[in-house]
Amino acid sequence: MEAQSDEKLFERYRQSADTTLFRTIVDRHHDDLIRFLNRLMGDAAGAEDVFQEAFLQVHTSQDSFDASRKFRPWLFTIAANKARDYMRRKGRRKTLDLSAPLDGSGDGSDGNSGTFIDLMEVRVPSPDARLDDEETSKSVQKVLDELPYALREILLLSYFQRLSYAQIADELEIPLGTVKSRLHSAVAAFAKKWTLSHPANA
Repeated sequence: MEAQSDEKLFERYRQSADTTLFRTIVDRHHDDLIRFLNRLMGDAAGAEDVFQEAFLQVHTSQDSFDASRKFRPWLFTIAANKARDYMRRKGRRKTLDLSAPLDGSGDGSDGNSGTFIDLMEVRVPSPDARLDDEETSKSVQKVLDELPYALREILLLSYFQRLSYAQIADELEIPLGTVKSRLHSAVAAFAKKWTLSHPANA
């Protein structure tokens, strides 16, 4: 059973309603999904609640799953949406005009890096880094916590999930151009906040 793909396991579950199959899927994704939600929400207790809500949604929405697609991105997108709902209920969701470019003119003339490549050259930990250094891990989480939810979400879907622009656009149902500009803003905001709090690493 362990060697079977998520897609095959889930299809078997849909056909048989065998809870053992569902439990296998839950166990398989538990650690990665909890880590993702912790990074996304900055709330361990909330992450556990959302984890359960996400798998409940997977169960209730099983008929809507497209068997020709990958299960994991579908699961993590459901979890991200549940996290957004949870944080909205808690009144913690921040807002940001994502249509406004962070770097103003876009050519770097205002002192900010002008391109995505420039931003990626800033020496900061990857937002999804599985860091052995506890202090560094806490620092990464602190910076993530300061980002608006929409930026944190797309940053982690890209880095943690390694989803392509097209996959993110498809899963979040937003235009490809919005994905690119939002991810650009997310990386810029993360890099800026990191370098401000860790000037020696810049």
